[in-house]
Amino acid sequence: MRSAAVRLKDARQPILSLESRFDLAYNAAHAAALSALRVHGYRSENRYLVFQCLEHTVGYTPQQWLLLDQAHKKRNLAEYEGDLDVTQGFVEELIDSAAALITAAQALQAA
Repeated sequence: MRSAAVRLKDARQPILSLESRFDLAYNAAHAAALSALRVHGYRSENRYLVFQCLEHTVGYTPQQWLLLDQAHKKRNLAEYEGDLDVTQGFVEELIDSAAALITAAQALQAA
């Protein structure tokens, strides 16, 4: 969770490039989702599964984790094809989603 919080803080820095902010926000969300999965006693070797499991780990609806799934697809295109196509609006929405997910994952740990 510490990694998620640090990355989210950095993702909010407007001085960074949009691509860096996307990467930081995506990784913050992934770290929080992975933490939620681990609280329930599970691990995953597939990055995308941690987002799809949010319905079961923190009670997200498919609509709530859809943005994170889209971010994962964009991350893969960037990582494997060298093509990152994100907008300011998408990155800001991802930052907000990562923040909400961090809060949900922290609540799981506190319970």
